[in-house]
Amino acid sequence: MNSDSPIISLDGVCFGYEQREILHDLHLQIPRGSFTVIVGPNGSGKTTLLHLLTGRVEPRHGTVPVLGGRPADVRRRIGYVPQSLNFDTAFPASVLDIVLMGRVDSHLFGPFRRRDKQIALDCLKRTGLEGFADRPFACLSGGERQRVLMAQALASQPELLLLDEPGANLDVTSSQTIYSLLKELNHSLTIILVSHNLHTVESFATHVICINHSADIHPIGEVSTTAFANGDWLRLFHESCPVAHGGAYSSPHDQEDCHKQHH
Repeated sequence: MNSDSPIISLDGVCFGYEQREILHDLHLQIPRGSFTVIVGPNGSGKTTLLHLLTGRVEPRHGTVPVLGGRPADVRRRIGYVPQSLNFDTAFPASVLDIVLMGRVDSHLFGPFRRRDKQIALDCLKRTGLEGFADRPFACLSGGERQRVLMAQALASQPELLLLDEPGANLDVTSSQTIYSLLKELNHSLTIILVSHNLHTVESFATHVICINHSADIHPIGEVSTTAFANGDWLRLFHESCPVAHGGAYSSPHDQEDCHKQHH
């Protein structure tokens, strides 16, 4: 495939549940190698868009080519990091056990091989968790758990990494660690993430997707951000954005900034 071709192309995509339409007529092309941030009001379809890209849900209309194929067919080449892992703390899983779950699609039968374990250990090292393999996952801090989930996603050796608010509910130091790691990972991966901390990533993000049921993508250089005096709100301006205003805020570009609220 041409390295200059988009890694994702959405053409006329609509999605909803029963009579409720969540995403309407999306036309997006996301460049290969980009670092794209998805912003929008609560309930605007941000997480739903990620689920379409991973193949968890299928569009009602339109097509979602990812890496040149249907998301469900290229899932092994896509890493996905949710906000959190539904995990029974009574279950005695080690950090290595959690990361090895990222190798399941590559090794469906029998025990994990030595190569699988080495890949998992390499991913822990890559996420700054070398030496954590035997620790109980339940005993980790929120920031450490998030990095374990990133290591799990990397264990599948993806070309595309999707993340749903990776800095949510983390203290400032943990959030900065996560975003610094993502900046480094972007040298070898295309990254797409949902974030309320646009000012945290705007220095190295390449594109912004504004979403409020419809969506449009802008190069980061075409938008500007202004933090309110108290630091708790951030507004993103793009005069020519066709995404309809309304929803939870007065504009799809009004983003609550959680950076100040979780420390």
